[in-house]
Amino acid sequence: MLNAWRTVIEEDDRVQWRLDPLVGVGPLRFGMGYEDVVEALDGFLEPSSRSTSHYGRVLSDDFFLPHSSNSPALTVYYDIGRLVCVVVNALRGPQVTLDALSLVGRVPSELEADFAKYTTVRERDLRYGQYGDPGSEALGVVLRAQRAGDVVLSRPVFVAPSWAERCADVSESRIPEAEWRDRHW
Repeated sequence: MLNAWRTVIEEDDRVQWRLDPLVGVGPLRFGMGYEDVVEALDGFLEPSSRSTSHYGRVLSDDFFLPHSSNSPALTVYYDIGRLVCVVVNALRGPQVTLDALSLVGRVPSELEADFAKYTTVRERDLRYGQYGDPGSEALGVVLRAQRAGDVVLSRPVFVAPSWAERCADVSESRIPEAEWRDRHW
């Protein structure tokens, strides 16, 4: 039996967001400051009480579902005070779609096949990082995986243009190292 913190929210119960590649995710727009992010998520998600520093200039904040202290639904990163990265929890985060392609909480191999078709048809780049994660600089997307007990589900990372170059590359991307480690939320 899965622990409560590993329970996956049903698709119908997830907030539905749309990805606008390199511009924003749902109500969030890259370049927003902390207060703007909190305001945009008001009513959907609640901020944690602390920020985490990465390498001195990058800060991250976790956002939780209301009345939940289990684990974050969303982690956001700011570079010099501006939103540059949004990571959606596979278990309890919003569903994010790219056109009609659902990106959150899916079987990674199925999503990878659909993403490969999507990028091929639209003549977008498809690159793989050292851990085998597919991504696209042109879309500002890296498709990571996250454990939910014995199940693995997709946990996408979305980045601003300033972080898009080599975004799937573990050693050269600007995505903080903490995002490349396995996260057991």
